[in-house]
Parts: sequence; structure tokens; C-alpha cells
Amino acid sequence: MTGINNEELVKRIARLAKQNQELEDHIKKLEKQNDKLTRDYEKVKALYEKATPEGIKEADGEKKEQSLKFNMATVLFADIHGFAKLLEGMDSSSVMDELDEILYEFDAIVTRYKIEKIKTIGDTYMCAGGIPVKNITNPVDVVMAAMEMRNFLSKYETEKRGDGNKIWDLKIGIHTGPVTASISGKKKVNYDIKGDTVNTASRVEAVSEKGTILISVMTYELVKEFFDCEYFGKLPVKYKGDLQMYRVQGLKPEFSQNGEGMVPNEAFKVKFGLIQFTDIQEVILDKLEKELPDYLYYHNVKHTVDVVTEVELIGWGEGCTDEEILLLKTAGLFHDVGHTVAYDNHEYHGTVIAREMLPKYNYSPEQIERICSIIMSTKLPPRPTNLLENIICDSDLDYLGRSDFIPVSNTLYEELKAQNKMGSLNDWNKIQVKFISGHQYFTATARSLREVNKQQQIERIQSLITD
Repeated sequence: MTGINNEELVKRIARLAKQNQELEDHIKKLEKQNDKLTRDYEKVKALYEKATPEGIKEADGEKKEQSLKFNMATVLFADIHGFAKLLEGMDSSSVMDELDEILYEFDAIVTRYKIEKIKTIGDTYMCAGGIPVKNITNPVDVVMAAMEMRNFLSKYETEKRGDGNKIWDLKIGIHTGPVTASISGKKKVNYDIKGDTVNTASRVEAVSEKGTILISVMTYELVKEFFDCEYFGKLPVKYKGDLQMYRVQGLKPEFSQNGEGMVPNEAFKVKFGLIQFTDIQEVILDKLEKELPDYLYYHNVKHTVDVVTEVELIGWGEGCTDEEILLLKTAGLFHDVGHTVAYDNHEYHGTVIAREMLPKYNYSPEQIERICSIIMSTKLPPRPTNLLENIICDSDLDYLGRSDFIPVSNTLYEELKAQNKMGSLNDWNKIQVKFISGHQYFTATARSLREVNKQQQIERIQSLITD
């Protein structure tokens, strides 16, 4: 400190203090900026994860590539022949413009059928049904899309060239089986698939003929109810023997408008809906499993499955049509889903969920209205006004005439007691005797199946009552 007087020392200390304060202020500013960047990053990350399929995550700003396994996907390869015309002197830009138009329409077709476009390789178009959302209807979806592609290209040629020489031809190969999908892309998620199913579909397309939709026997077994198919031949497959193949002619006459095999009719939509019901059921049962309150000992997943099974059984017994069976099963599936919202008025809440969900599965507005009316008819006391409402009301109270009535009845008692809606078990048994004594099944089928047992139940409960 030699040579520095007190005044100079004070000044230096003041300067250091000022510099230290400036440094602290700068650090605080950097910390605020860092906090803001962190919050912004978390927002962007959350938005990205919401916009991408489940399981795709980001770590440290870099996307992790993941692979997903799909046990049943239907792969389509479409070979669009037309480039040969370039060798015959046709303007190359015109050919490419036409190819772009065709591919654009193919994209629109696969989107309508909820099929995932995989990629185009030159004039080969590749797509797959059953990914990224698994569904049981994908073989039918893909064959329907293939027929639309073929019909579009035929009309396109007619409009462009009339009866002149054709430029574009199309041959298609389809195969169903397991695939592995790898996921890539940030702004737009893309899928690439691989496996024996992809290779086989490509080979089926390779041996297909112009204007032909060729499907493997695996796909054929899953779509033969809907389509007229002709045996085509065998394809040798390494290590697996010969693969049988079939040529798709069109829809069966009973499933097509005017019997022409091109456009599906109402009978097709109903039959398709009965198959698609499996997908809807999986979604709703999963929702019930995850979202129902723990105290619902009676109105649980098992009860919903029981009602869906019973409406079909009684429906067939009462001579219902395929469409009526579809409406009954759908109403049975949704009739208690409103319990995920509230216990009271759950029937109404179930109709709200049905109105929101069913349009996504191509139910018509008229069908949805009928389904909601059927659901509301289960509200106690039941007052059905038509056959379908009679059936679901009988199905909902089917347990009254079953051998397991007592244990099932006790679960309902425990459910009500947990909500302070019921007193003692003895009180409950008295109420049950009164209710069953005044109850009558609405359909002849339910009366023949359950009425006798129901009378036995009254005697069994009366024996349990203590005054």
C-alpha cells in the first residue's frame, strides 16, 4: 500500500465496489435471460410433444428417433407407368405435370381413408394402413383406396385423351402383416416402414399386371367378405413357401350401389361399422378403465361389456337388422361412459361423448340421434318407446334374472353406500324386493331367458331380510 494515500485508496475501493455491482447486475440480467430461454424452450418442447405421436420426445434440443411395432398393417405399392412416353417424344414437362396431378389425388384418397403415405420413389407410390393409429379395418381401407386410385386414373385418362392412346397405367400390390415404423421429422412427422411385410407387398406389386389390384392371401382373408376376388397364382417366398395371390375385381354386388362394384352402399357401411366397432370399443373400455372413479363397483368395465354382449344376444333374438345391432352395441358401449364425468345424469353425459366421438367413425347424424335416444332410455325408471330401447333396458337390468344376482346386487349396494346414497344392507334388500317385484322385462327374448330366475331371486332376497 506504499505510496497510496487514504484518499486514493477510498477511490479505488469505490471503483471496485461499482465494478462489482455492475458485475452482479450483469449476472442477474443473464440469469433472467437464461430463465426466459428455459421457459421458452419448455413451451416449444411441450407444443412439439403434443403435436407428435406418443413416445416421440426431445432431449437437449435433438430429436431421438424411435421405432414402433405394428402387429397388423396393410402395405400398398402402386406403380404408375407413364415415363415410357418420354421416349416416344412427348414433352417431358407435360408428363411430369400429369404425374404430379395423379400423385396429388392419390394423397387425397389415402387421407380420406386415414392411410399413412410413406413415400414416392419415382413413379412408385407407397402407403400403409394401420399406422400410426392402430385399427382393425385397415385391410378394407387400403383395398378401397386402391380401387379409388384405379378408378381415378381411368377417368383421368378418359378426360385427358378420350379414346386416344393411354399414357398412364397402374398396377398395385397389397400385403398385410407386422411392420416396424421408424419416425423422423420435426415440423412434419414422417414414417418409414420395414420388414417382411413391406418386402412382400413390393414383390406382389412386381408380379401384378396393368390395371390390376393384386392382394396376398393374408389380405384376402381379411377382406373377402366385401370384395369379389379371383385367384391369381402363387408367389415363391424365401423360407416361407408359396404365397397365394388374388385379383380384386370390385365390391360384391350386395355391397355396391347399383351392383356395379365401384361405390359402397349402405349395407357395406353397416357391415364395415360392425367390424370397426372393435376399434371404438377398445378406446371406450380404455377410457373407462382409466377414468372411472374407484367407488364404482357396479358401473364398471365389466358391466359395460355385459350390456354390449346382451344387446347383441337379445337383438338377434328379436330379429333386429345388422344396422340395428350396430346401433344397439354402440349405445350399450356408451351408455355408462358418462360416469367418467358425473354419477348423476350420466346418461346425458354419455350422449355428449357419443356425439363428439362417433362422427370420427363415419356414423351418420341420423344414426347418432338414434343411439343417443337409446342411451337416454336407460335412465331410471326405464320408459322405452320402441324395440331398440326395450332391448337396451332389458340388457341393462339383465342381472336381475341371472344366477349371480346376489353378488352383483351387493356391488351396486356398495357403490351407493360409498356415496352416502344408501343405508344398511337390510334396507337395500327391502328396496330390491320391491323393485324386482314391480319389474317386468320388455322383450319376449329377455322374458324367456330371465323371468323365471327373477322370481327365484325375490325369494332368495326375502330370506335375507330381517325385520
